Amino acid sequence: MKLYAYFLHLRPRSWPIVFAHYACGAIILVVHAPTALVAAAAAQAILGGIIWAVCLNGGTLALNSAFDRDEGDIGYLDNPPPVPKHLATLAVLLMICGLVLAYLLLPASFFLILALCVVLSLLYSVPPARLKAVAGADLVVNMIGYGAATIAAGALATGLLPGLSDDWKFRIVCLSTGFAFLFGAFYPMTQIYQIPEDSARGDKTLVIGLGARRSLVLAVIFELIALVLHLGGLLWFAPSASVYLWAKGAVVAQGAAWLIFTADWLRRLDFYPAKRGMYRALWLWALSDVVLVIAYGWGIMPASS
Repeated sequence: MKLYAYFLHLRPRSWPIVFAHYACGAIILVVHAPTALVAAAAAQAILGGIIWAVCLNGGTLALNSAFDRDEGDIGYLDNPPPVPKHLATLAVLLMICGLVLAYLLLPASFFLILALCVVLSLLYSVPPARLKAVAGADLVVNMIGYGAATIAAGALATGLLPGLSDDWKFRIVCLSTGFAFLFGAFYPMTQIYQIPEDSARGDKTLVIGLGARRSLVLAVIFELIALVLHLGGLLWFAPSASVYLWAKGAVVAQGAAWLIFTADWLRRLDFYPAKRGMYRALWLWALSDVVLVIAYGWGIMPASS
């Protein structure tokens, strides 16, 4: 039973979600890669995705549980079991295992971004830094880690990025930065229903500092920035004729879906089911992943077209 508690605090329900987001960066590059490189790039990306979703993400969430010691529902885990004694040690060992595998088997650029996120994970959860309890810092860490770095890691794990043109490198930067702001919009939605328990623990998160309403207004601003970046990356170095109209429309539509969803939450804030809203936002996140992969992967015609 204790072993099962360790496993649950790794929050395996989150693994496929994180893996799918990570895979977006990999898929886009593999689609545009020379045929001879596809198999090796895909294999590297899959290994990197397992490391990212299980070792980094699972370790990070377990480390978070070890220091938070929540008794109520938390992200991806309802009715969590009591925190096992050595959960923090297991979490750190899992992240170190991921670093060793990445160093031995994957491109150096992937190892470096993984190492950066391991450091951010430690700073986020572990006292005295415990950035998750510092208003604003909690948001920035999540924007960098889950938003930008996860997409970038998928691209870097393939090993294809150095061989691509500068316009494609810029597109990946726009895509990753856009997802950083999109996660900045999503993050408050994961925290609103946890305000009472976080407040009781003494944490000073951004959502507690701003309040639910202003946090959602900030989310709208970030959603607009994300839309501009994602549309800009799609159109970069490409005359209008080289990007299919449906791709532009799809990117705009998914951005509009976020804005409509958040506006509805704001309108009904006092009665809105916040925990259910978080999971609805997760579905929107999945929609954005799918739309942007298709738009960047198949909506941009080769220069010779």
